[in-house]
Amino acid sequence: MHDSLASIKTRTDSAADIVAPTSVAALAATLDYDAAPREGDALPPLWHWIFFRPITKQSLIAEDGHPRKGGFLPDLGLPRRMWAGGRLRFPAPVIVGANITRESTILDIKEKRGRTGKLGFVTVGHRICSGDIVAIEEEHDIVYREPAVPGAPAPAPNAAPSEAQWQRDIVPDEVLLLRYSALTFNGHRIHYDKPYVTQVEGYPGLVVHGPLIATLLMDLLRRRLPDATVLEFSFKAQRPCFAGNALHLCGQTSADGKSVELWSKDHEGWLGMTARATLA
Repeated sequence: MHDSLASIKTRTDSAADIVAPTSVAALAATLDYDAAPREGDALPPLWHWIFFRPITKQSLIAEDGHPRKGGFLPDLGLPRRMWAGGRLRFPAPVIVGANITRESTILDIKEKRGRTGKLGFVTVGHRICSGDIVAIEEEHDIVYREPAVPGAPAPAPNAAPSEAQWQRDIVPDEVLLLRYSALTFNGHRIHYDKPYVTQVEGYPGLVVHGPLIATLLMDLLRRRLPDATVLEFSFKAQRPCFAGNALHLCGQTSADGKSVELWSKDHEGWLGMTARATLA
């Protein structure tokens, strides 16, 4: 590791933001809603990801479009990094128009060797408050990888479940990816720079953001169960989804109605992301 483990685990970060109605309206439009939550309404789960944007000077941006590693996020000597999943609790609502704060801590760091080479896993804890009220507790998993090797075989995919109680089909295009990148101030080039993502990262096309897919899965639940209260949510990325291909958003409620299993599958039927929501 380039940074010492002891120094990494003492790192904390804090941020403050306002749940601006204009930003909420922009995400609502991006998700294809006719109307957005208004000031005083509860913010839908996962919509908080468009706040606490990483405001980094242009001179401190790395080749991949991310902020250079070695600040709050550690430098593990592995150049590629992406969201791998996360776990969230929602003790209280975030209110549109409210002031919010976030305290972040490095919770865990692991290194492994997988089929594609050396991997690093960093878990970041976030605690989001509105005043003195804790609204969201989140554990955010980030995976670090070695440089792409031309011609290297991709990990074997897993087939998605064939039956779903709910299904919504969309085709994420370049405009959707650009709008979500803009909303989150995410400069990662895999989402908009096709020559870079194909020639440097080795992907066949523009990669759909993992958080966007998780948001779309939660949005499927919200559309099907508009009165449900989500207490907990977890998700794990299994396989990238690429712009221009069909993305199937699927869900299945439990027998007791207390939880919902969610997953995405690509145009070939491969599993892209799994998620689970616990309801009140």
